[in-house]
Amino acid sequence: MDRGIIEKAIDAARTDGEWLLNARGWTGTITLVRDTEAWKVSVERGVLTAVAPGVVGEGSVAHVQIVGSSDSWSKLLASPPPAGFTDFFGANGIGAMQVVPQPDDAPRHLALRRLGDLLRHAANGTDPRPQVQSNRSRHGKHDAAVGRYVHLDLDGFDHRIYYESAGEGIGLLCQHTAGADGRQWRHLLEDERITSKYRVIVYDLPYHGKSLPPEGKAWWAERYSLSQKFAMDLPVALAGALGLHRPVFIGSSVGGMLALDLARYHADDFRAVISLEGGLKAEIPETLDHTSEMSVSDEDPAAHAAVMMMIMSPTAPETYRQETRLHYAQGAPGVFNGDIDYYSREHNLLGQGHLIDTSKCEVHLLTGEYDFPTVPWTEKAAQQIPGSTLAIMKGLGHFPMSEDHVQLMGYVLPILDGIAARSAS
Repeated sequence: MDRGIIEKAIDAARTDGEWLLNARGWTGTITLVRDTEAWKVSVERGVLTAVAPGVVGEGSVAHVQIVGSSDSWSKLLASPPPAGFTDFFGANGIGAMQVVPQPDDAPRHLALRRLGDLLRHAANGTDPRPQVQSNRSRHGKHDAAVGRYVHLDLDGFDHRIYYESAGEGIGLLCQHTAGADGRQWRHLLEDERITSKYRVIVYDLPYHGKSLPPEGKAWWAERYSLSQKFAMDLPVALAGALGLHRPVFIGSSVGGMLALDLARYHADDFRAVISLEGGLKAEIPETLDHTSEMSVSDEDPAAHAAVMMMIMSPTAPETYRQETRLHYAQGAPGVFNGDIDYYSREHNLLGQGHLIDTSKCEVHLLTGEYDFPTVPWTEKAAQQIPGSTLAIMKGLGHFPMSEDHVQLMGYVLPILDGIAARSAS
């Protein structure tokens, strides 16, 4: 990282829509520090204007300091970067860089994240223009998925649960991540390699997506909190209501944790679980406590969404990474943190892995290499669950089903084909 790279990034930022959209209204400075060398970049109402030698000092809301060693900057600017160095905030979270102060709003977070992208492009001579998917026409064509509502009695209340389904065969229940909804699984619903053998069911938890809170309680007068019991009861009840006989369950993040709880406590109800980004317990490192999704304002889903990008894969299609962020930004206030009550506090199978009977309910563990906090949890789960399978997925992050369905299927399809074959024998 030298002055020439910074100047190239500044030139790109002057016409970069993502930077200009998120940095609008910002006047101040960004000081980039490598070892003892510092460069100060001026920002005038969102436009990067100049670079000059800087001085390391205290940061402020308008005047941000980004500090790292030569080694850390080299990793951050690599194409592709290693896990933990996708952006400044991931590097800050693993203690390799410092962002002072941490932005508390989504636009400033996204602007700084984009600056890191532009610096990487400048360092590697790559095209900084947004990369979108092909715009082929499908005018008038319907997707295979069909959406419906089903009423389930859960926790003493009538819940109107929205789900989408496609395909025929073995039931395959799909659980979204915390604070999001079933749109994360839209690619799987349209994959005929799966729907030719499985009846795919993608549901929204209550309070998420199209599943509203129950009408019979004053939900607006209490804090939303997802419990382990409720999280397990819902897929069991849904499978019963839809007539699914021992379906397969697949979930990511909070759904990945739930997959292991279902294997532990409901092995008779499921023939197999696929745990994406899961573990026996969320053992969150202290260095991530102030930069993870759990420290962002309870009332700002857009800020949650911006933070999520540090654990996505930089090699996943940009369109789908941004779409994944969009899902999060549309979440209801307070719902993400309520899901985290289960994800990081109540879910705890440490010391119980040997009690999971994989001869009755198969356990398959898959975690993306760029989901750097979760990888060690998943590896520990594989060590403690006899008969489980494990893969750390190359080029994938915390949201593999929505970030890069094509890459994910290289890992999931063989598992599903094997389950189907064993079920038919």
